[in-house]
Amino acid sequence: MRIGELARRTGVSERSLRYYEQQRLLAADRTAGGHRDYPEHAVDRVIRIQELFAAGLHSRTIARLLPCMRDADGGPSEVATPQLVTDLVAERERIDRMITELTRSREVLDEVIEAARTPGD
Repeated sequence: MRIGELARRTGVSERSLRYYEQQRLLAADRTAGGHRDYPEHAVDRVIRIQELFAAGLHSRTIARLLPCMRDADGGPSEVATPQLVTDLVAERERIDRMITELTRSREVLDEVIEAARTPGD
């Protein structure tokens, strides 16, 4: 599929898709006319990349992680290195800290909202 179709099917801009290719997160063949030609499983790959970016991972980490993850086209091509596992555990701990902080912030907002709704004494 061409880049425009991949962009439409994933909701990701063509510019972002080119960036993913530049960062070696996504690969495309080239037609005789030089146009990008993505395989069907690129849709799943782009969605996975988006999820990993949303989790706060950097493109370098994603590039190291993607070969270890299952894609629609089969199993992982590489086994995660001990260092990658260590880095991913650290990322997960960072996300857990963020969730805790966001939960606290929501609780404070809930208290303020409740106080604002309650008529003064």
